[in-house]
Amino acid sequence: MARDDVEVRMEIPGAVIRQRKGFGEGSGFESISGEYFTLAAGVDTTALFEGLEGDLCQCPHWGYVLQGRITTTDSLGAQETVDAHDLFYWPSGHNVRVDADAQIVMFSPEQPHSEVIDHMIKKVGG
Repeated sequence: MARDDVEVRMEIPGAVIRQRKGFGEGSGFESISGEYFTLAAGVDTTALFEGLEGDLCQCPHWGYVLQGRITTTDSLGAQETVDAHDLFYWPSGHNVRVDADAQIVMFSPEQPHSEVIDHMIKKVGG
């Protein structure tokens, strides 16, 4: 699916979040969304996730880094960094910091990730 065919759900300086709902089914989850994220170096989700359980994204993600570098931090402070051409799995309970301009493709359980995206949209004022 072409990136431009995926709906833009949120666009702010430094970040464009696209989400295709109903992208597939995953074991234990109802519907999976396919997502392209374009993220600028310096983006940090810490403030955007405030108010979610544990102030963290509580949705797992599976994906691939097209370009850039991203570091996640979990609830215990453990960090994981992914670079261009890496596949990744981010379990529930994480924050994200973009170390170098990045583009990623992710697959996420649709309902919980839509709730996280909706929360971020509200945090930035719609």
